[in-house]
Amino acid sequence: MTTDNRPQAVQDADGADQLLSALVYNEAGLIPTIVQDASTRQVLMMAWMNAESLGRTLEIGETVFWSRSRQEFWHKGATSGNTQRVVELRADCDGDTLLVLVEPAGPACHTGAVSCFFQTIIG
Repeated sequence: MTTDNRPQAVQDADGADQLLSALVYNEAGLIPTIVQDASTRQVLMMAWMNAESLGRTLEIGETVFWSRSRQEFWHKGATSGNTQRVVELRADCDGDTLLVLVEPAGPACHTGAVSCFFQTIIG
């Protein structure tokens, strides 16, 4: 990291623009985004991004999603303080899913749980 909040790869932009332009969004213009704790590697949540929310995420260095139910941008932690500072952004091999490694400032789930994935179905 450098002195601002943006991840190093975005600041350097070495090939990042090519990778970003190759992302595959669904018919609604959205891409599924998995958020993972950069330190523990625990999966925290899944949300949706569109090109603009991804751009906002890269600009401020914290996760910004698109809320399908509210039809608006959602800066994670803007009201709760439970922000997620972006450490790394990855795309899967097909370019149709994102993985964001973050430093969370609190729980990811609206229930107060650290992770949204706390309900065991099998196991």
